[in-house]
Amino acid sequence: MLICPNCKRKNLGKIGVNQYYCWDCFIELSVSKGVIHVHQVEEDGTLSSLDDLFDDYERTIQL
Repeated sequence: MLICPNCKRKNLGKIGVNQYYCWDCFIELSVSKGVIHVHQVEEDGTLSSLDDLFDDYERTIQL
């Protein structure tokens, strides 16, 4: 089960292939090779990376 690395909740909606949206903290997540990439959706619809706010362990999918 995927957990948001920001708010630590499971309230995620699937928006595409390996793409999710956290309904609690309003960020977009994408998964590639077992690593979660975190993005903020800007007002104009572009994505800004938030990966630098989390360490590698927080962004690794835990089985």
